[in-house]
Amino acid sequence: MNPVTHLLTGWVVANTARLGRRDRALVTFSCVIPDIDGLGIIADFATRGSPAPLDWYLRFHHTLGHNLAFGLFVTTAAFCLATRKRVVAALALLSFHLHLVGDVLGSGGGPGSYQWSIPYLAPFSDALQIVWEGQWALNAWPNIVMTVVLLATTFYLAWRRGFSPAELVSRRADTAFIDTLRARFGAPKRHEPDADVVRP
Repeated sequence: MNPVTHLLTGWVVANTARLGRRDRALVTFSCVIPDIDGLGIIADFATRGSPAPLDWYLRFHHTLGHNLAFGLFVTTAAFCLATRKRVVAALALLSFHLHLVGDVLGSGGGPGSYQWSIPYLAPFSDALQIVWEGQWALNAWPNIVMTVVLLATTFYLAWRRGFSPAELVSRRADTAFIDTLRARFGAPKRHEPDADVVRP
């Protein structure tokens, strides 16, 4: 799936509990970080005209960061860095696995073409390769629908709670975004749950 879809998935998962800014970021990034193994594409691009071009993207993407061992590493890191340790660790593990599920469902070239598999027990074993023959293409309509639904949910949560994924980059940008949303759609009523949430 598209990294933006993964980020929105992680953000929505992070909003299932009352977490502070750093804890929300940890859960959100847990759904994006598996794709760090796709950065080999930069080296591939840089060496494509050389006598010995690299093929790190195809060799390592959906391998190094897409397995249970890496998921447990991410969960442990989230636990160590979090304020609400147990809640964040549980949500980080869930978020990580939702990334894997998303990739199994919708990261291929479409039915009949190359299908990405997930070596879930790597690097210790190749015995469990998770793949779905119906895996849809990256730009297929289910991925688009899922992204639109996640985006709408994110906008609603931002309007209602007073913070958005923009806080991951800049508090000022987040404030400007929330102010724009509420200027357009009105502020949530004070008696609504979460309407009084203070940005931690």
